Amino acid sequence: MDALSSSFLATSTRLVGSPAYTPPPRPLLSISAVKTDEIVRAPKPQPKSKTNNAAGTAPSKTRFDEKRPVPPPRPQRRVAGAEVASLPAAFCNALDELINTFIDPPGLRPSVDPRHVLLDNFSPVGELTPTPCPVVRGTIPSCLVGGAYIRNGPNPQYLPRGPHHLFDGDGMLHAILLNSTTGQQAATLCSRFVGTYKYLLERDVGAPVLPSVFSAFHGAAGMARGAVVAARVLTGQMNPAEGVGVANTSLVFFGGRFYALGESDLPYAVRLDPTTGDIATTGRCDFNGRLFMAMTAHPKKDPSTGEVFAFRYGPMPPFLTYFRFDSAGNRSGPEVPIFSVREPSFMHDFAITERYAVFGDIQIVMKPIDMVVGGGAPVGSSHGKVPRIGVLPRYATDESEMRWFEVPGFNMMHSLNAWEEDDDHLVLVAPNVLSIEHALDKLELVHSCVEMVRINLLTGTVSRTPLSAGNLDFGVIHPGYLGRRNRYAYLGVGNPMPKISGVVKLDFSKAGKGDCVVARRDFGPNCFGGEPFFVPESDGDERDEDEGYVVSYVHDEVSGESRFVVMDARSPDLEIVAEVLLPQRVPYGFHGLFVTEAELRSQRPL
Repeated sequence: MDALSSSFLATSTRLVGSPAYTPPPRPLLSISAVKTDEIVRAPKPQPKSKTNNAAGTAPSKTRFDEKRPVPPPRPQRRVAGAEVASLPAAFCNALDELINTFIDPPGLRPSVDPRHVLLDNFSPVGELTPTPCPVVRGTIPSCLVGGAYIRNGPNPQYLPRGPHHLFDGDGMLHAILLNSTTGQQAATLCSRFVGTYKYLLERDVGAPVLPSVFSAFHGAAGMARGAVVAARVLTGQMNPAEGVGVANTSLVFFGGRFYALGESDLPYAVRLDPTTGDIATTGRCDFNGRLFMAMTAHPKKDPSTGEVFAFRYGPMPPFLTYFRFDSAGNRSGPEVPIFSVREPSFMHDFAITERYAVFGDIQIVMKPIDMVVGGGAPVGSSHGKVPRIGVLPRYATDESEMRWFEVPGFNMMHSLNAWEEDDDHLVLVAPNVLSIEHALDKLELVHSCVEMVRINLLTGTVSRTPLSAGNLDFGVIHPGYLGRRNRYAYLGVGNPMPKISGVVKLDFSKAGKGDCVVARRDFGPNCFGGEPFFVPESDGDERDEDEGYVVSYVHDEVSGESRFVVMDARSPDLEIVAEVLLPQRVPYGFHGLFVTEAELRSQRPL
């Protein structure tokens, strides 16, 4: 059985054309506790034999790493279960092979076959140490110099054994530090994995261990994979209490710290060196024992108070829990369980105003019973459900003042902004996913149209105004207007989703007068980017809302080059004012943010 497992691991984790990679020896750190501020250095590990790892197999040399500079030794954290006897692990590996070869081979479902999902610029890259980058067009605006753009995204370190969903890759941060306005070393690019428990466990094992959450738990095969995971837990190969998330969705900066986020786990604190541009994971953070289980990947930071508002959702009651942090980054106030959410829903994002938190109860629901009875997926769409918008006072201590408003056909995956027009009227602007049945499966069939929803809090009346018919998502606004009435938004153009072929600018003041698109930038043939991010030219109130720049990574699928692009937000065609040629391809990803030099320098020490 050991030979069978070793053979499987050696063949199943190889990507054609990917060279072998052997990570350098690195000192380990203990993370038996989940306190971010309690990182304890462990004794130097003794050399292990070629088969002394949790998988019971020879370490695989088929990581998704390209020929790039080898990262220098840097602190990493030791994962529980790395020294477990090999026989139980070999048995679990053999069961995995049986399931993926004979019961549920990924080739039967092309939409989750890793050979299909991880093609072109969706394929992963290896870590990149800080590397200089030249400006090849224009000049970087002076207001951006000293700051950094960081984007998160999925980047599996090994080719998955079974079905794989794009949402399940290990989190990798791609950070570009802007050193000067022009020149051959005007910027520095660094790409690093987020050091989650899952990433470190599988790195030490030398192979994938956890199956895909979004695609592997279907029907009998899903139950079988669940049993294998349970066996790994019971035999000490892994400890889910250390976290099972991938932290691949977004980032947030508050309280002097960066956090890499994925909604199935706690935040992971990371640090970006303001001098070198290197990235290091500090640890999984439970905020001194006051944050439990998980947190949304889309918390909201109030630009006036510095407070951060967030929530978590899950398959067990209460299906939604709301909480907040103070401006210093500490958990504050009580958690607010929302029992009026009647079934577990996929609540990816929400919005805030100056007085309220606004939630979308959409038609994507968790249905674990369908996996057992009907052979379906544990997460799917429910066409019989009527979507609702929930409005809760921002500083509520319980859900007694929670109000729900039915909005048939309105499925909000991401929000743009929300504000109060007066004491009785609330406005929410968000893309509405029209093809909700494809939102987690066939992403290329997803079409989202931006709508403005007005709620009369006095009468309960809800009205909707479409702002554009285009396939628009991954949108942002000027961060200083979050929760306040604003005019402009910048969104990615799906062609098809999740590929972004360009950026548009919407003018909310044109609502009800036709299409609200007032500016557009297409990236060109075979060129695709990601979520745009708006960077204001200054923090002063005297500036116009759209006075600033829109930034994004863009990839040319013909030349294979990736670039960092800066666009003038006020230009009618979002004119490109600067381009930085990157030394390594940046795969398509999810959400990011820009931080100023002052914010970088304000990071709290590790």
